[in-house]
Amino acid sequence: MKRVFNFSAGPAVLPEEVLREAAAEMLDYRGTGMSVMEMSHRSSAFQTIIDEAEQDIRDLLGIPANYKVLFLQGGAHTQFAMVPMNLMRNRVADYILTGNWAKKAADEAAIFGKVNIVASSKEATYTYIPDLSDLPIDEDADYVYICQNNTIYGTTIKQLPNTKGKDLVSDVSSMFLSEPMDVTKYGLVYGGVQKNVGPAGVVIAIIREDLIRDDVLPGTPTMLKYKTHADAKSLYNTPPCYNIYMCGKVFKWLKAIGGLEVMKERNEKKAKLLYDFLDSSSLFKGTVRACDRSLMNVPFVTGDKDLDAKFVSEATAAGLVNLKGHRSVGGMRASLYNAMPYEGVKALVEFMENFEKENS
Repeated sequence: MKRVFNFSAGPAVLPEEVLREAAAEMLDYRGTGMSVMEMSHRSSAFQTIIDEAEQDIRDLLGIPANYKVLFLQGGAHTQFAMVPMNLMRNRVADYILTGNWAKKAADEAAIFGKVNIVASSKEATYTYIPDLSDLPIDEDADYVYICQNNTIYGTTIKQLPNTKGKDLVSDVSSMFLSEPMDVTKYGLVYGGVQKNVGPAGVVIAIIREDLIRDDVLPGTPTMLKYKTHADAKSLYNTPPCYNIYMCGKVFKWLKAIGGLEVMKERNEKKAKLLYDFLDSSSLFKGTVRACDRSLMNVPFVTGDKDLDAKFVSEATAAGLVNLKGHRSVGGMRASLYNAMPYEGVKALVEFMENFEKENS
C-alpha cells in the first residue's frame, strides 16, 4: 500500500527510515531475542537505549551539564500542573496567552496561585504574537510562561520575551527539534514528542538543576515532582520504553542528516513553498500575520465552510490526509513537521492550484 502524505498536527508523520529500522527490530532487538516492547526497563539493553537517547538530544541541542533531561509521561496537560506545583514557590506566575494551550496552562496554574496575564492576542483569535519586549512582569513572579509555537493558530514566538530576570518556562511541543534552540535562555523547556520526535506517550523536559528542589507546593504527588524523576534518571517507575526507543531513533536520524541547522533549512524551504502559494492565491488565504507565521503549522481558509469541507474531502481522496483545521477554528491546517518531505508539500500546493482553478 502506498503511504499517504500525512499533515496531522499530532500524532504526526515519522521518518520512513526510522519506521523501517524499527520494523526490522520489532521481533529481535539486536540479538536480545525480544522486542523493545517486551523488554524490562531495568535491563542493560534498555539502559543503553535511554542513555544514548539522552546523550543524542544533548548533542543536538547543546544542552549544558547543569540541565537535566527527563523522559516523562502524562502529556503537556500534566505539565500544565507540574510546572506550578514545582516552581510556583511564591504562588505567583506571569503567563503570555498566544493560543489555547497557553490559556489551558494558565487556567491550571490558577488553581495553585496568582496568575498574571502579561500579554495576550486573544482579542484577535490568536492570529498574531503580541509585543513581548517590555512586559509588566510581577516582582514576585516565580517564572514567565509561554507556549512558543501555537499548533492550532499557526503562530510562533520568534523573539523570546523580556522576562526581566525571571525564569522562562516554555512549551515547545509543536516545534521541538525543528530548529536550533539555546537551552540556557530557559529555566525549563518541555515538549510532547508526538509532533516532531516520536509516538505519543512521552514528554521531554529539560530543566536547570537549581530549579529541581524538595520545596515544592504542599500536596504535590511524588510522581509530579521533577526531583523524583531527576534522582531516578527517568526510571522511577516503568517509563514508556518503546516510545523512548523511537525518540532515540529520531535523534539519530536528525544527527545523521546534519543536525538542527540542516533541519531548520529544510523546514524553511517547505514552509516558504506553501506560504508563497497562499500569498498569491485568489481562493486560499492564510490566517496569521505574516511576521508571526509558524514553520510547523499552517492554517488557511477559503472563506466558505462548504468549500473548505469539499477541499478536505477531495484532498483526502488524493492521499493528502489530516488537513482539516482544529475543531475550535475550522478551515484547514497543514502541519509540516520534520518528517514531512518537501515532495509532500509540493504535492499539496499542486493540488491546491488545481482545486482553485476548478472552484473559482
